[in-house]
Amino acid sequence: MKPPADGRRILPEFTYEQLEKLFAEWGEPSYRAKQVWEWVYKHLADDFQAMTNLPKALRQRLGGEFILSPLEPVEELVSEDGSTRKVLFRLQDGETIESVLMLYPKRRTVCISTQVGCPIGCAFCATGKSGFKRNLRAGEIIAQVLHFAREMKPQVNRDEKPITNVVVMGMGEPFLNYDATLHAIRTLNDHRGFNLGARRFTISTVGIVPGIRRLAKEGLQVELAVSLHAPNDELRDRLVPINKGYPLKRLMVACREYIEQTNRRITFEYVLIDRVNDSIRHARELAALIGGMLCHVNLIAMNPVPGVPYGPPPRRRVLAFEEELRRLGISVTLRAGRGVDIQAGCGQLRLRELSKRGAADVKA
Repeated sequence: MKPPADGRRILPEFTYEQLEKLFAEWGEPSYRAKQVWEWVYKHLADDFQAMTNLPKALRQRLGGEFILSPLEPVEELVSEDGSTRKVLFRLQDGETIESVLMLYPKRRTVCISTQVGCPIGCAFCATGKSGFKRNLRAGEIIAQVLHFAREMKPQVNRDEKPITNVVVMGMGEPFLNYDATLHAIRTLNDHRGFNLGARRFTISTVGIVPGIRRLAKEGLQVELAVSLHAPNDELRDRLVPINKGYPLKRLMVACREYIEQTNRRITFEYVLIDRVNDSIRHARELAALIGGMLCHVNLIAMNPVPGVPYGPPPRRRVLAFEEELRRLGISVTLRAGRGVDIQAGCGQLRLRELSKRGAADVKA
């Protein structure tokens, strides 16, 4: 369903209480909010006319003032094994974002974006190469999950959730769009609608210390992942420029405080880059940095990115790094690569689309 660019508001942007207030202002009974909420989040309606227990006049008014999705799919790539689907969406203002659906034997995970582009500029990331445009609205974040839920609903049993997990690991830094990100999670977690358990959400941050401290006070049992990628400041300054503002010592203090306040484990994400951060010495530095913490390390061999002068290490070096962490008592998982054949790494599809657009502009 192509979203209009006519100024209509995004209905999933509204909280349940805001819907109740809206219908009260319209002179409608309060139960209309419950009906619409269930159509959007339980029945996954993509058209107001499908909301058959609403009066026709109300459906028409809703359709005249709101849209159910601000996303237009413009390109979809499916991995050869069918386990990964990546979609490039166009927003109402013409900007584009990416989302990924990953299918596992018992899980259906959506990786969503929170910004158009990214301001962090990590040296090995495609998203940063496309620059930063703006934060996403809460409705634009929610709509990514609902899009894939609609796709998966016919393929699962009635008592199964079409989406089982949401990882906020796509384009952008979620803690630089904190309010919209938490709004989206609370909406999708709401038991009256989509009802996805809080522990089914993972928020990934590059290490925005104020965001980590703020999340610790939310009372939400979401999972927190911190993208580390280097065990010392000299290397991390080069790979993750935000480290100059939030160096490792400060970041580790915030992580330890988070664990102490929430009693929840942190996952440290570590992208292995050939001959940059993948030596046994780096593994030992990493173990010394996080040793004694309630944490887990998620090792990821880098996805190749056109135009980026880095690549994945050979398999033997990846396995040696993993084994050294285990030897030193660190809980670690080596994440299986997915979607390499469809450029599933963050930002690659959007970067390609922007390159095409730029080439077309030059020709014109």
